[in-house]
Amino acid sequence: MIDAGNLAKIYGEKEILRDITFSIPDGEIFGLIGPSGSGKSTLLRLLDLIEMPSEGTLSIFGEDALSPDARFHLRRRMAMLYQKPIIFNRTVYENIALGMKYRNEGETTIRKRVKEALDDIGLSDYSRRSARTLSGGEAQRVALARAIVTDPEVLFLDEPTANLDPPSAEKIEEIITRLNRETGMTIFVSTHDMLQGQRLAGRMGVMMDGRLPQIGTTLEIFHRPATKNLARFVQVDNILDGIVTTNQRGEAAVDISGMSLCAVTPMDPGRKVSVLFRAEDVTIGVDGMARTSARNVYACRIKRLIPSGPFVHVIVDCGIEITALVTIRSAEDLGLSPGKDVWISVKATAIHVLPREE
Repeated sequence: MIDAGNLAKIYGEKEILRDITFSIPDGEIFGLIGPSGSGKSTLLRLLDLIEMPSEGTLSIFGEDALSPDARFHLRRRMAMLYQKPIIFNRTVYENIALGMKYRNEGETTIRKRVKEALDDIGLSDYSRRSARTLSGGEAQRVALARAIVTDPEVLFLDEPTANLDPPSAEKIEEIITRLNRETGMTIFVSTHDMLQGQRLAGRMGVMMDGRLPQIGTTLEIFHRPATKNLARFVQVDNILDGIVTTNQRGEAAVDISGMSLCAVTPMDPGRKVSVLFRAEDVTIGVDGMARTSARNVYACRIKRLIPSGPFVHVIVDCGIEITALVTIRSAEDLGLSPGKDVWISVKATAIHVLPREE
């Protein structure tokens, strides 16, 4: 459906994007995450053919999208929803119908499709209402209806729920997944909300400084990030530097400031590495060294607890600092508090090992 090769975008002397290469098959929901200013919106504008790249190739629907002859008719097969909905001072019906009128669709067809779109977004009784009186969530749904009423084959979403309350954001996500499931529409969603990206997308790409250093499943992105920078961005709490001391058929011992950590990796002894594992992969207990299949079990002392919504980050001292994640209820049931002696365990298969970045 979309095939980009070495795309770059340069404004004057400022390089915004460089070496962007990826493919998206028909019918996929593809997520794009990255910090603000990383180039996500610029990439969307290139893919939607609002702007042309400075370098590279772009094929959409099997056609050269950078050909002047292809740009107009390719754009008619795509749609874009922006972070801030564009709402005109007209009725809800007229807002949704606008794109179809530009395409010279018949009034009967317009009425039918607008009614279907209003039903899809849950605003079937809002047809005659002024669009300027809508709430933020309702306005975004109307903008989404205007995008999908033309029956696009590809839908681009640029931070579609960034300014919405949780119930409104949930409604938009529900519409997006239903569109993909029922129509097979290819959807490309850019979001700063990593949890939203995990909920919606089968595969994701991570933008960093105008590059796309990793594309993969949500498991690969969040549990096997390609670099330490990516690990920090996807909120991997435990990032530790060490050196491989032994490796027996792929099961390595890594020395980290005198503490030995078992990990699954092909890295040879003597190799300087960084080990990464998420806080939710750390099990914590208070009744001594409970029976576990994990290779890494350590006696520790709690240094501090940091609340995070319904969870608590528990920072423990095992000779090195390690962070575990538990629910608030679990923390209360276990009686966790600073100074308390506990044990932790981490499975060797939960540890991701990278060559150390010098």
